[in-house]
Amino acid sequence: MAGFGLPNFGQLTEAFRKAQQIQQDAQKLQEELDAMELQGSDPEGRASVWLSGNQQPLRVELSPELLAEPVETVEAAVLAALCKAYEVSTGTMRERMETLTGGLDLNLPGLGN
Repeated sequence: MAGFGLPNFGQLTEAFRKAQQIQQDAQKLQEELDAMELQGSDPEGRASVWLSGNQQPLRVELSPELLAEPVETVEAAVLAALCKAYEVSTGTMRERMETLTGGLDLNLPGLGN
């Protein structure tokens, strides 16, 4: 019956097996990303922010020297650290997803370049 343009049963079985394996690996990856603590700091290293691999905020650390600065300086340093932590976290997620999918372009929301 392969003459009707349908893949043979073996190909379908293999495709379903691969899909199940990717689903299992994706669940494991999700757990790994949740357990990660990825740090980002401002350029001067006076503010640090930690996020999980899934961009969940974990903690913030500010140096005493930074806290003596005007509020605008503190805000800018925290924002810079947050942006860096987000960059590290999304980059890590992207790399892990590419490894998981074998480089397939799945065009997943939030993971674009």
